[in-house]
Amino acid sequence: MNYRHGYHAGNFADVVKHVALVAVLRHLRKKDTAFSVIDTHAGRGLYDLRDAASIATGEAQRGIARLDDLMEMPAAPPVLSAYLDLVAECGRQRYPGSPLIAAKMLRPQDRLTAIEKHAEEVAILKDVLAPFRNAVAEHADGYARLTKLLPPPSRRGLVLVDPPFEAADEFETLAQTLTAAIRKFATGIYLAWYPVKSQGAADAFIGETLAAGIAKALTVEIAVAPPSDRMTCAGILVVNPPYGFAAEMQAAAELLVPRLGGQGSADINVTWRAGSE
Repeated sequence: MNYRHGYHAGNFADVVKHVALVAVLRHLRKKDTAFSVIDTHAGRGLYDLRDAASIATGEAQRGIARLDDLMEMPAAPPVLSAYLDLVAECGRQRYPGSPLIAAKMLRPQDRLTAIEKHAEEVAILKDVLAPFRNAVAEHADGYARLTKLLPPPSRRGLVLVDPPFEAADEFETLAQTLTAAIRKFATGIYLAWYPVKSQGAADAFIGETLAAGIAKALTVEIAVAPPSDRMTCAGILVVNPPYGFAAEMQAAAELLVPRLGGQGSADINVTWRAGSE
């Protein structure tokens, strides 16, 4: 599988991942003390939904495009409203990636390090983040770079690991990287995205990561009906989820499920894997 962000920007998995990202950042903003965000596989930061890759896959049309009515819903859960506002700021034909969402939610005392391995992507990312004085784009291997940045000076923060799953051993690399990172920054919040082509492989990755002695973790998994030639299920492993995060995601799911399902079915499951609230 090659999950380069540009091919799938704004799809059903992006929607759920970015709602989760906004939920965590809203939590971190509750305290005045600074926090740091590290995005290990940042992509280009902003995607034109009219480009050839997006049109070819049509995934945004089955994702963010199905949420138009929520933009005008006054009673939407706060986390969902905040996410949709950030998307709307980019215009109808563009979709923000995780580094741009994070950059827009930083306060003056907070910091973002967005890492991208592909030279052409990081060049665009630097332009996208240029207006944000407390955000920096780095051209590097996110897996290798992560532990060198931990713990952050603020001792508060979020690590987002959203790999492209280009390699056959990506799950193993992801688990090993998370384990090493958590040992250096045990109090950090971690969001790790993964595709579910095999539930057994996904569960093995989760089990290997939790074996590092994690006290609190949950998963948010979303499944949609076929077309079967494309990914139909993905998840996020959330280590050290903030208090109330599970309830926020459940509330958002009640509105997302009937829309992301389209003419078929969809399901979002929030499952505690270690500990609970």
